[in-house]
Amino acid sequence: MHLLDVDDLTTDELTAVLDRAAEIKADPEAYQDTLDQQTLGMIFEKPSTRTRVSFETGMTQLGGHALFLGPDDIHLGHGEPVKDTARALARYVDFVMARVFDHADVEELAEYSEVPVINALTDDAHPCQTLADLLTIREKFDGFDVDVAWVGDGNNVCQSFVLGAAMTDIDLTVATPEGYGVSEDVLYRAAAVGEAPETTHDPEAAVADADVVYTDVFVSMGQEDRRHEKLDDFDGFQITTDFLGDRTLMHCLPAHRGEEVTDDVIESDNAVVWDQAENRLHAQKGLLAWLAENQTA
Repeated sequence: MHLLDVDDLTTDELTAVLDRAAEIKADPEAYQDTLDQQTLGMIFEKPSTRTRVSFETGMTQLGGHALFLGPDDIHLGHGEPVKDTARALARYVDFVMARVFDHADVEELAEYSEVPVINALTDDAHPCQTLADLLTIREKFDGFDVDVAWVGDGNNVCQSFVLGAAMTDIDLTVATPEGYGVSEDVLYRAAAVGEAPETTHDPEAAVADADVVYTDVFVSMGQEDRRHEKLDDFDGFQITTDFLGDRTLMHCLPAHRGEEVTDDVIESDNAVVWDQAENRLHAQKGLLAWLAENQTA
């Protein structure tokens, strides 16, 4: 079993992962030996604060070990084919986590790995963030009977959240500038597992009935050369105090304060961004524990 995107899980499996995450969060000591003597190999092409610390800490708290493999530590894609890295790593570790640029790389890792592969971010998807988002929404709203507006770029975080929202019956509207929408493939997959979101280019209309406003950076890692172009394209999509109103703010972090969101909004009581960040730890522990029980890779 691999997790390359949220819809690799069935709806029941997604619920089971979130349930396990909530159980571990409530009573961490009961699960402190769950992954005793097990190792997670962590492949990083992109740097990260939350991804590395949450996975490494999570493995430690579950009784296991995490091994950081940066771009200068292994030959992923340079020096040997991705499939050879996958086959070798699977002989050493119990799980592989990969945070890379090209989604095809995690697909190839999964194809040739005999242990579960977890997508910890690609340019197309970020399922681990969505698990944390769903856990946060379930905690804050006592379930998924909530209206969410995504305002910003239809990027990897958005695309995985679209699938997670469809699988949990969250009422989602996605507002993006023209040319920055969610891919047709993701919308098709969302419709297959639930209901595809409403889409619009009008951010004000998107938040009209929303309980939650979710945004992410307008300029993602690797897009710095397009900063001025993208900031112009996203004019009118910034989350300000007046725009947010009394709604809840979600953001996967890191935030570019003053671009997609103002500093006072991030610092306000409406923001649950630190709960989201903490829940990366709990959601991933739930996922790792569930995968250990259901290994069929």
